Amino acid sequence: MSHSCIAAVTGANKGIGLAIVRNLALQYPQSSFNNGPFLIYLTARDKTRGQDALKSIQSDSALKKARALAQDGGLTTVKYQELDIADDQSINSFANFLKKEHPDGIDMLINNAGIAEQGFHPEMVDTTLKINYYGTLHTTLALLPHLRPGGRLVNVSSMAGKLNKYSPTITSRFRAARSVSDITTLMQEFSASVHEGRHTEAGWPSVAYSTSKAGVTGMTRVLAREVSEGKVEGVREGVLVNSCCPGYVKTDMTKGGGAKTPDQGARTPVMLALGELGGKTGEFWEHGEVSQW
Repeated sequence: MSHSCIAAVTGANKGIGLAIVRNLALQYPQSSFNNGPFLIYLTARDKTRGQDALKSIQSDSALKKARALAQDGGLTTVKYQELDIADDQSINSFANFLKKEHPDGIDMLINNAGIAEQGFHPEMVDTTLKINYYGTLHTTLALLPHLRPGGRLVNVSSMAGKLNKYSPTITSRFRAARSVSDITTLMQEFSASVHEGRHTEAGWPSVAYSTSKAGVTGMTRVLAREVSEGKVEGVREGVLVNSCCPGYVKTDMTKGGGAKTPDQGARTPVMLALGELGGKTGEFWEHGEVSQW
């Protein structure tokens, strides 16, 4: 079967990622993207967990009631595909798979995969940055040119990454960044300062997760500018690039302490993928609205 619209969701075997897949399927029929059959790639690094997540989607009572899935007469087909954003080879393999299977491109990429570990020490900082920042960046750069005209890139960030935890100098450097390399330099300096035991005096907080998400928001912001100015080779016309906070969601990542359900957390990412944005790009969104970073 050929599909009129194609999406990929990273880190989708549980929590917000799985809820994003579920709500894409539920909301696609009423969206402006609906021009026929819809295919969603549910990606995860672990095959067993990914396939279990796929089974949960296929047996989901709300999806069955809405007849959202093709197996029940609806428009959406969900498939599992392996992707580990901590592994460059896995990212490249996934990108090559999509280019082979869909040479005309896909319509939306939602980068949801990420980690939030307890504690604060150099190795944990490096692991957090490797996945949350560099993994998201590499996946974005590998697939951004494969988005069709009018496509959507959504990077799931966090309000924890807002610029209220840094020295005035670092804050101004985040805001003044004009290229992805400017943001990457900041991430490198954060890591180096932690390893050298001087991050506090250098103006950084003792929190790896929030700093990695500041990087994601900043990277998304400057990347959108580079895309709109034609500085990113191969990106097609009208692609919108945004980041968002899903809110404080009750998931394994928050150790069950969240205030929102995963479905509630999926609302803003799904809106950025399927909704009418009025051409807005390079913005940070919360609660379905543009928010101050």
